[in-house]
Amino acid sequence: MNSPLDPLPVSRRSGDEPIRVDGERVAALADFWSWACSDLAGNTMRGVLAEYLVAMALGAAAGVRTEWDAVDVRTPEEWRVEVKSTAYLQSWAQSRPSVPTFGIAPTVSWDARTGTSALEALRSSDVYVFCLLHHEDKRTLDPLDLDQWTFYVLPTKVLNSRCPTQKTIGLSSLLRLAPVRTDFAGLRAAVGSCAGASRDPAPGTPAPTASSRPQEPPPAPALGLR
Repeated sequence: MNSPLDPLPVSRRSGDEPIRVDGERVAALADFWSWACSDLAGNTMRGVLAEYLVAMALGAAAGVRTEWDAVDVRTPEEWRVEVKSTAYLQSWAQSRPSVPTFGIAPTVSWDARTGTSALEALRSSDVYVFCLLHHEDKRTLDPLDLDQWTFYVLPTKVLNSRCPTQKTIGLSSLLRLAPVRTDFAGLRAAVGSCAGASRDPAPGTPAPTASSRPQEPPPAPALGLR
């Protein structure tokens, strides 16, 4: 750092780093991680896990997560990706499954690279990836099982056109916007297709047609999509 107030360099940790008292090891960083981050079905950590899954699929998970950046994932291709997650099942006791809802509000974003804020509320990404933990049986719920996730990818410009000031969107409304539906294996191709469409400079250019999109898996009745 050239100045005491420059951004703090953050390097990837292993988990074996000691927590010390008077120089003596009393625990390890991994112990803290296990204590703080084990509830992967809760809204907070499920969202962070979803960001990691998307970053991993896009080859953008080598470094560390940037807190409060304008977008959630920046890829080597310079795709700017916003990641949102939801689920039918929560950690707490439920009388019924939750209705899947995603946040899509434009925000006055802060750019971690420059330390500056945007002048107006907007959506800073090229693409949104909506991550649905679709599993509906708490006895077998496992957010680490990628077969329990479905991903929906949409160019940001579609949200700006169809939902310019909307703050949230339900799953049924999202599906009416014709996102690319994919599993984890197809996520990179889906994001690449939508990122190219979102960056098309020609005004009024429509989103990719079904024929130009990556092959989508057939609907799974067991999802119980609403």
